[in-house]
Amino acid sequence: MQITLHTDRDVFDHLHGEWNALLKRSSANLIFLTWEWQSTWWDAYQAGDLWLVTCRSDDGTLVGIAPWFIENRADERVLRTIGCVDVTDYVDIIVSAQDIEAVVTELSAFLATHRQAYTRINLCNIQESSPTLEYFPKQLQLHGFSVEVELQEVCPIITLPADWEAYLESLDKKQRHELRRKIRRMEGEQVERMVVGADADIEVETERFLGLMRASHPDKALFLENPRNATFFRNVIRLLHTSGWLQISFLVINGLPSAAYCNFDYDGRILIYNSGLVPDENAQLSPGIVLLCYDIQSAIKAERAAFDFLRGNETYKYRMGAKETQVFKLKAN
Repeated sequence: MQITLHTDRDVFDHLHGEWNALLKRSSANLIFLTWEWQSTWWDAYQAGDLWLVTCRSDDGTLVGIAPWFIENRADERVLRTIGCVDVTDYVDIIVSAQDIEAVVTELSAFLATHRQAYTRINLCNIQESSPTLEYFPKQLQLHGFSVEVELQEVCPIITLPADWEAYLESLDKKQRHELRRKIRRMEGEQVERMVVGADADIEVETERFLGLMRASHPDKALFLENPRNATFFRNVIRLLHTSGWLQISFLVINGLPSAAYCNFDYDGRILIYNSGLVPDENAQLSPGIVLLCYDIQSAIKAERAAFDFLRGNETYKYRMGAKETQVFKLKAN
């Protein structure tokens, strides 16, 4: 197997044609690992020294990508995954499913050979189902590393049933009653769920969403004041829209956009990435929860398998019927 270290941004351009094809063959086919997300994150943040490792079989086929970088701190150099950690929910190495053990073995040997280049390893946001957690720690230990796998955060997920009524029946009685009551109350208003279509002016719709996002909470407004964050959001939304993976939904009440969700529709799942809300406008109608219900209904109708709330243990996610999954951090030195 041919292992190559890439330290120049041009590697994203060189791998453009192969990256997502490998991702689809991997056991971690995640939107946050697509070429679009990874290259956009790097261009926006450039959070250290690029340290991307590719693995090719003897015939030249790309079978693995370790999308890493080295973060330079005052007294250490930390090996991390591109996207880690604030604006990305799941990351991993990208490996053809049939080659996972061989690739992880080679990567571990590579890391051992190049230990002088970094101080320690800190790989975040690895899903509990990832084969990386099974194979990587063992191989790193065989090469003399001290390894720790620790719980990082939780990601509540709804496994979607065949129809809306089945979903409601899966909730506890009190929550089922509350959702039905909120939806009925909204029916007395002039209300419309609007979804940004393929032909929409995505720049205009992005600004509409970001306006609601800023209004929803001071922390979100502060987050978007950072030009790197704002640039990343605008650029990644544009690329995901072009790829057909973006779902921005608005709830318009009596002619006014009152709530919004920026979701991703990828690999048979809906992922709830961020939200916006006018706090005092129509608050008594619970527009955020009602729009969430409409988005779940839409996902069920489209036969999506899951509705993923991504990282965070906010109470409303569990009230909507989500069950906890875990993400882990792999640390080694």
